[in-house]
Amino acid sequence: MNISPTTSAVNLINAAQHKSAGATQEIAKLPIQNNEVGSSEFNSSDIIKPVLSLKEAELETSAAVKLLQADKEMTGSLLDIKA
Repeated sequence: MNISPTTSAVNLINAAQHKSAGATQEIAKLPIQNNEVGSSEFNSSDIIKPVLSLKEAELETSAAVKLLQADKEMTGSLLDIKA
């Protein structure tokens, strides 16, 4: 089975989108800080994991875009060679 770089990039973008959606939902469910409304349930360590997940999703998306750009350049080079 031959998997193209484009397919890999699209799969990576989809995975990053799902990761960021999960992280944003987790952040949205956290209680608000004490100085905003009065909740004392907020723990700053609760937000670290979803924020890191958002950063991972950003980096994965960036890698997928670079993969698409490299595939485009390679295809262009192959077309130039054939011409």
